[in-house]
Amino acid sequence: MDENFESLKVMVIDDSKTIRRTAETLLKKVGCTVVTATDGFDALAKIADTHPDIIFVDIMMPRLDGYQTCALIKNNSAFKSTPVIMLSSKDGLFDKAKGRIVGSDEYLTKPFSKDELLGAIKAHIKKD
Repeated sequence: MDENFESLKVMVIDDSKTIRRTAETLLKKVGCTVVTATDGFDALAKIADTHPDIIFVDIMMPRLDGYQTCALIKNNSAFKSTPVIMLSSKDGLFDKAKGRIVGSDEYLTKPFSKDELLGAIKAHIKKD
């Protein structure tokens, strides 16, 4: 099993500092470059600058929530193929369905484990 996440650029968008820190620590340990953002507006500016390979976005955020953020990313031709993974503390079918509608690629329930986080990356990043 090749656990090579070197040179992968991962963005984590969450208004919780704890979640951002946890994800960042896990991802940096396996070699990812991590960009964090506190909300959708913050993220959209950073996405244009950093072009992440995969984006994790919390659903419940102030100003611009995860669904709106995901929809904006997927509506942008430059980023529509970027995998977006929704993060939510609710494990509801409605939330999952709504995530699919706005174009999210997967849905993780918080608190997520290291394996879930890395599994999501593995599932969506195609190595050449």
